[in-house]
Amino acid sequence: MQKAHKKLKVWQEAMELVKMVYEITSKMPSEEKFGLISQMRRASVSVPSNIAEGAARQGMKESTQFYLIARASLSELDTQIELCKILKFISDTQFTQLNSKVETVDSLLSGLIRYNKQKLSTNKLQN
Repeated sequence: MQKAHKKLKVWQEAMELVKMVYEITSKMPSEEKFGLISQMRRASVSVPSNIAEGAARQGMKESTQFYLIARASLSELDTQIELCKILKFISDTQFTQLNSKVETVDSLLSGLIRYNKQKLSTNKLQN
């Protein structure tokens, strides 16, 4: 039986983002191994991890909280990608690819959060 989070398009896209981050950071300067590289990898891994945890929770409110944490980690990663561009650690092409994937994940995640919040509001009205 497949876990619920693996069926979510947002989780699948977030996993692709992690893969991209690892591939790109593996080519960055080695002196950044314990700095920006480490932070970017942790932030990227946090996104699908929190989506998975949110999908495993029983209540909508609790699930939404984990999705919000995932979105915060995504914002952290977005900032780190911008820094990499400014510091010229990544090419314009790499920046565009990462930025596009971040936008995709953010859009899907925002939709999931909005859906959960609407269901919470509807459930409150019905009770």
